[in-house]
Amino acid sequence: MKYILLAVVLLLSACDKPSVPKIAAPQREALEKAKGVDQAVQKDTEEEKKKIEDAEK
Repeated sequence: MKYILLAVVLLLSACDKPSVPKIAAPQREALEKAKGVDQAVQKDTEEEKKKIEDAEK
């Protein structure tokens, strides 16, 4: 009986908190930084296009 109770307690404690490793955290940070750079480049490109269009008028 003690072994069954011990097994149940161990199983429940093992399922308590799933531990998610932070392996990909640096890659996620780099991806977010790249997204920010991409947005800045797109904004600058749009501004340059507007300047060119205004200069052509």
